[in-house]
Amino acid sequence: MTGIMAEEVVRSDIAMFDDSLRNAGFHVIAGVDEAGRGPLAGPVVAAVVVLREGSYLPGVDDSKRLSAKKRQAVLEEIMESALEVGVGVAWQDEIDEVNIRVASLRAMSRAVEQLSVVPNLVLVDGKDLPDLRLPAVALVRGDARSQSVAAASILAKVVRDALMCKLAIVYPEYGFERHKGYPTPEHLRNLAAFGPCALHRKTFRGVSQSADESVDT
Repeated sequence: MTGIMAEEVVRSDIAMFDDSLRNAGFHVIAGVDEAGRGPLAGPVVAAVVVLREGSYLPGVDDSKRLSAKKRQAVLEEIMESALEVGVGVAWQDEIDEVNIRVASLRAMSRAVEQLSVVPNLVLVDGKDLPDLRLPAVALVRGDARSQSVAAASILAKVVRDALMCKLAIVYPEYGFERHKGYPTPEHLRNLAAFGPCALHRKTFRGVSQSADESVDT
């Protein structure tokens, strides 16, 4: 099997997962995922995507497997094929207050609350379910198994990256436009040099250490 053929089979499996659920009676499926659990700065962003029945988007995959350019191109296809989308955000202060797990679930709930259509089933990436009051399933590695969840992962990632690039204008010394708040060597060096800014998650290891070091000096 050639590389191209193998890729087509993987994409087909992703689409077929959702199709099998529609065949079982769940005609309006919402995929939910988040981006930004691991960074030291900025928000966690969740997205929900409700694709039209019969949609097949060969380029849709787990957002982490796609380049920024590819994500942007695929997102245009997603928006053309989507019945509806929504985005929810939990900022760094809320993350520090309740922890990243709870903040991520809240962001997911906020995204789903924006929908005007009522899904028959919500597929949520991961092990936990947000408070949705809708039929929902937690799907481990959902962004690699469901086309709807993979589409949501792409939307969440593109939105969060765009936010961090805009915030980099306000805090240029940290290089957010390059690392998006993740703990890269560059980011850690800048944290050590300048200390945390308002965007940093103060309860995260690495940020709290940097704050302590800046106080000691």
